Amino acid sequence: MASRLEAAFARQPFVALLGIRLTLVEPGHVVMEMAPQPQLTQQLGALHAGVTTTLADTAAGFAAMTLLDEGDDLVSVEFKVNLMAPGRGRHFRADARVLKAGRTLTTVEARAQALQDDGQWTDYAVFLGTMITVRPRG
Repeated sequence: MASRLEAAFARQPFVALLGIRLTLVEPGHVVMEMAPQPQLTQQLGALHAGVTTTLADTAAGFAAMTLLDEGDDLVSVEFKVNLMAPGRGRHFRADARVLKAGRTLTTVEARAQALQDDGQWTDYAVFLGTMITVRPRG
């Protein structure tokens, strides 16, 4: 499973551009991390909401992917992101889990977290989404 996810991750140049790394893979659970970069902030210096959304959506999709059959793939069909605080910290991660895996649709959640100077991870955004399974034709 881990090698299949790593291969899928390598086919995503946008997440590589953002510096996102896959750090934990378990069935139904994925963690992705990234270092802060000044070019990814908004006008007040916090991590841009688009970057936060990408981090959470990608982690959630890969959490769902851990439960797919070999050869299947998936894409996001719907999601909501609540930005609860500015994305400020020494490091960022998205901790994503499958809430319900179905044959076609999978419901996932991810918590975007920032590492603070005191060593604590704080939630600054929450993601709830739906992924659709894409099966090979034939």
